[in-house]
Amino acid sequence: MNKYQTLAGIALIATSILVTSTPVSAQESSLYDALGQESGISRIVDETVVQILNDARIKTGFKETNMKRLAQLLKEQFCVVAGGPCKYSGDDMALVHEKLGITSAQFNALAEDLQTAMEKCQVPFAVQNKFIARLAPMKRDIVTVK
Repeated sequence: MNKYQTLAGIALIATSILVTSTPVSAQESSLYDALGQESGISRIVDETVVQILNDARIKTGFKETNMKRLAQLLKEQFCVVAGGPCKYSGDDMALVHEKLGITSAQFNALAEDLQTAMEKCQVPFAVQNKFIARLAPMKRDIVTVK
């Protein structure tokens, strides 16, 4: 092994150590950045609300909802989930949804609406998947009808 191969090997090891030891917060902020930070998340939420209100599967479930407030809370929550510098000011997800009787089909419809919104906002597919994966655990707090 010559000295250039040795240096290349050391560089490769150092790079893999840096990548695998990157703090979670830095990894999370990269998702926040990939979503377009605050303005990108705002566009995604605004488009998601449009999708929800046009989705025959779930729109009636939102007829008594203050959609402006919901949009603001979603923007905060999505920012937090993506690793952004926001704070979520809403109530606990399980508490908010416990008496709403939400089914898996309704939850999945909203997730599809979010994905459609992200496509319309030109969010790359890999970023969409990463974000949806972070949101998925909320299903257990939202779906109350088995």
